[in-house]
Amino acid sequence: MKVTKFSGELVHYDAQKLINSLRKSGADQAVAETIVKAIEGEMYEGISSKRIYKRAYQLLKNISNVHAARYNLRTGLLGLGPAGFFFEKFISKLMQEQNFKTKVSVMLNGNCISHEIDVLLLKNDEVTMIECKFHSSQDAKSDVKVPMYILSRFNDVKDRKYDLFSNKRMISKCIIATNNKFTTDAIQFGECSGLNMLSWDYPQKNGIKELVDKFRIYPVTCLTTLTKAEKDQLLILDCITIKDLILHPDYLKTIELSHNRIKNVLKEANQLRN
Repeated sequence: MKVTKFSGELVHYDAQKLINSLRKSGADQAVAETIVKAIEGEMYEGISSKRIYKRAYQLLKNISNVHAARYNLRTGLLGLGPAGFFFEKFISKLMQEQNFKTKVSVMLNGNCISHEIDVLLLKNDEVTMIECKFHSSQDAKSDVKVPMYILSRFNDVKDRKYDLFSNKRMISKCIIATNNKFTTDAIQFGECSGLNMLSWDYPQKNGIKELVDKFRIYPVTCLTTLTKAEKDQLLILDCITIKDLILHPDYLKTIELSHNRIKNVLKEANQLRN
């Protein structure tokens, strides 16, 4: 049977791939196989991968909110748009979990023009700039034009000293981060040019998905116990991650959730964090 991917490409249905994605959410083998069997009973030639994902998510949510939230991570990242400013803040939070000091949206004067840097990092007295490329569509990829453009910005600021993190410092590294994927050419150019690349699945075994799972720093947009409108309200309040929510549960009172709903949301957040 053929499945239509987000890009419109037709590919052969792979049951094991679906089972693996469900297992990665925390579901055991029996649960994953039961969900796949139910989905296969509803499938038809050319069914979209998006429809399969939505059905798997619904069935998983009936069993475990936490597993469904983990399974929902990539869609949760899309919920940090459409402009991408919240994605920049999320990347900053992700880096803080790795013991970096961070600053978001910093204006710097380069040799030629001024630049707004999405995120700045400090660790071991070394400053790194991160430029974020947010895509609001899951099938979009960052092509080679992205690292080519960002390399020119990096070159314009890297040889100057700035007042950063309470000292005069130079920016010595650059990372390009995207919520989706890079094309092969983009990765090749980035590596050749000395840029660091971070995407959903790159570097292999150390991309955003793996980092989020490792440090348990899920965005609030993953939560299954909140509506989209409620998630948007939390983002506006600068509550970007489940860690923010756990540390400041009064955010949920601010958006006027009932006592029982607050209890359910915090339960899901704490289970994801632990």
